[in-house]
Amino acid sequence: MSFDGLFTHAMVHELKQQLVGGRIMKIHQPYPNEVFLIIRNNRTNFPLLLSAHPTFARTQISKIKYANPQTAPNFAMMLRKHLEGAQLLNIEQIENDRIIKLSTTGRNELGDEEKTSLYLEMMGRHSNLFLVDEASQKIIDLIKHVSPDQNRVRSLIPGGQYVMPPKQDVINPYQSLSGLAKMVLDLPKLDDLVPAIQHHFQGFARDSAREFAMVVQSEGDPMANAQAWLKHFENPTPQLIMSDNGVSFAPFDWLSLSGERVHYPSLSEMLDQYFSEKSERDRVQQQAGTVIRIVKNELKKNQNKIKKFQQELKAADNADEYKIKGELLTTYMHQVERGMTEISLPNYYDDNRPLKIALSNQIGPSQNAQKYFTRYNKLKVSVKFINEQMALTQLEIDYFDSLMTQIELAAPKDIEEIRQELIQGGYLRVQTKKKQKSQISAPEKFYTHDGTLIEVGKNNLQNERLSMKTAAKNDIWLHTKDIPGSHVVIHASEPTDETLIAGAKLAAFFSKARASTHVPVDYLPVKRLRKPNGSKPGFVIFEGQQTMTVTPELEFVQRLRANKPS
Repeated sequence: MSFDGLFTHAMVHELKQQLVGGRIMKIHQPYPNEVFLIIRNNRTNFPLLLSAHPTFARTQISKIKYANPQTAPNFAMMLRKHLEGAQLLNIEQIENDRIIKLSTTGRNELGDEEKTSLYLEMMGRHSNLFLVDEASQKIIDLIKHVSPDQNRVRSLIPGGQYVMPPKQDVINPYQSLSGLAKMVLDLPKLDDLVPAIQHHFQGFARDSAREFAMVVQSEGDPMANAQAWLKHFENPTPQLIMSDNGVSFAPFDWLSLSGERVHYPSLSEMLDQYFSEKSERDRVQQQAGTVIRIVKNELKKNQNKIKKFQQELKAADNADEYKIKGELLTTYMHQVERGMTEISLPNYYDDNRPLKIALSNQIGPSQNAQKYFTRYNKLKVSVKFINEQMALTQLEIDYFDSLMTQIELAAPKDIEEIRQELIQGGYLRVQTKKKQKSQISAPEKFYTHDGTLIEVGKNNLQNERLSMKTAAKNDIWLHTKDIPGSHVVIHASEPTDETLIAGAKLAAFFSKARASTHVPVDYLPVKRLRKPNGSKPGFVIFEGQQTMTVTPELEFVQRLRANKPS
């Protein structure tokens, strides 16, 4: 379903039970539209995500790892000033809309009590997060500043009065179901009932309105069915549903969704799984703009070089023609006169057929012949050089092609390491003269059912350290055959067939071929890997490998992620 007013109702109910009464210990803003509040309650730290993303706006407890920017954004600094150490008094939903209010109390710099509120409005591209003074209802700050020219309905700048978005003429279904019984009688067709529900009741996206319509049209009293269905949002059984149409989420069993179901203990854990790929891709695109541009430019530049080299090789294929012309001019020198621009001579290499030869009228016959021999020698010498340069250029193309694959598969925290790699390679200029020692993050860890650890590198720096430094010599190393992808290491010298297949599926999934059905994966002991001197990070050569073919599956990777170390 969508993150509509009904799902917001369920999420607020879950968050209230876990967070109300806790204290806001830390505040981070790792992404432009998203804030994390670290709330400590019942001796546990809960990372609460408040997202005003135009596509993925939501709130949840999210345990997906993130990396903070070196300099905190202004909005994060303002939140820290007013909210760090504050107690969370309440979390409430505004009617049945996609608006959440977090009420807090704390002390200002003078020690006086300060009550503030956070309003999260999850309204698509109009989503926003406001910090509001509770007494005056003045906006202290907001995550997206909007000028009055862009929004004349209400003030969306610091210092303005906080006003709720314009209210629609709809009924909160948790307060009244007035008109539902008549609606069911008057509109027996499902396609007519669904839009009527959306226009009459608050908080229904199209998919939840369709589910609600199916429920009230089923056997029994429509009003009783409706009340029971709405009540179920306060006692959810969260689940992801995998079908041919993709992955969907639901707070409990839905009639309109079919497929394989995976249940989760909380709505937040379910959303972490659902949004892990979607929001990660978006965050990567946001943070990797410069990196992507450089990689694409280098790819295009080297592909153009290959085309130029191919043209030069094609020209070199005709080198013998220049040699023949030089020899014919030398043989029939007595027929060549200074000032001629061309001459036809019998070609004794081709049954004495006439061959037309262009001449320069500025030089003599001998010099014209020597000119053809010189061009022939240059072309012959250039072939070796061109082939060497083509091989080097192809290595560059393979390297940047692998970087592009890593960007597509990377988590936001991996982008900084790819940027550092480009800086070390001289492809990206450092903006500051101060050198900073980059910290290489750990590869992603997976555990099989028998407890075997499998690590997956997400960029070349991780791959290099994993394969050449941290892996034991008898561990098993895997990589897609002749396809850009991650280095995968099974930390076992004799893994079971099941574990070996798991490692191969991970190598296939974290590669350029993740959308393919039959992906070849090479595997061999780490001790057979070698790194050539001067080669780029993550580049290794090997021999004596074995190959298996597997099919990458997102569901399989998610199940491995859920396994805990034994």
